[in-house]
Amino acid sequence: MLRNTTIAAAILGMAAMFFLVARLKKPDPVAPPLVEPAAAPYESAIGARGIVEALGENVRISPLVNGVVEEVSVKVGDHVKKGDPLFRVDSREARAAVASREAEIPVLTARLEEAEANLAEKRDLLDRVNKLGSKNVASQEEVRRASFQHRAAKALQARAAAELLQGKDLLAEAQTDLDLTLVAAPRDGEILQVNIRSGEYAAPTTATEAILLGDTSTLQLRADVDEDSAWRVRPGASAKAYIKGIRDNPIPLTFVRVEPYILPKKSLTGESTERVDTRVLQVIYTFTMPPTPVYVGQQMDVFIDGVAK
Repeated sequence: MLRNTTIAAAILGMAAMFFLVARLKKPDPVAPPLVEPAAAPYESAIGARGIVEALGENVRISPLVNGVVEEVSVKVGDHVKKGDPLFRVDSREARAAVASREAEIPVLTARLEEAEANLAEKRDLLDRVNKLGSKNVASQEEVRRASFQHRAAKALQARAAAELLQGKDLLAEAQTDLDLTLVAAPRDGEILQVNIRSGEYAAPTTATEAILLGDTSTLQLRADVDEDSAWRVRPGASAKAYIKGIRDNPIPLTFVRVEPYILPKKSLTGESTERVDTRVLQVIYTFTMPPTPVYVGQQMDVFIDGVAK
């Protein structure tokens, strides 16, 4: 009896093990997408991932010199004109250098005026001695002495003039160093990001830009086409974009240009099927702002009417 019970238990255990293994091997059902993707509007469509940019591309602005940020003059959403101040790094040392160079200019100017007056005096003395020498009233030694004094005065005047010119150059250099502490807008646009604050240390080599500037009055779309489909892209072909999460109301795109260089893809979607070694062809489009708000940096699904495979 015990033997039969043991055999039955062993058979049940093996059956349970086989059932468990078969269940573990069974693939999990694919979860339905949270939002149904947009359908391709063309019979032979090229799918691409697009990112919205300001017209003329965004301008990434970094400080020109190292230093602690002294003041930030703008905030996100501000509209600026070319030349408007954006932020300034610590300018105390540069201001002191300018003040020191400015103080030297009057001294060097006075020194030049003194040298010019001395030169005029020595020139007058030389003229009088030469006239007296021609009448045998002054000796040749007096003539030579007056000539040497005139040459020395002329050299002093030239040196003073050179020192004044050098002082002005050093002042201009100090003023340039001061100007570099202030970062101004390189063109008209809207402040899209401010990644710097007063009191922070800023450097030109920082990976993240201090300020992102763009012209948002007109937007453009940069579509990344996988290199496997790049040959199917026709310049000027019709294209449409869909805002993520919206299946209808496609946005017509106007072709601008094809970037003639295939480069590594930078904007990864995080999908498990996406390769990290993907290279893409970038196609630029413009579009009219739809009723639904669209923002710089927003991703869209793009479909291009392409050559059939």
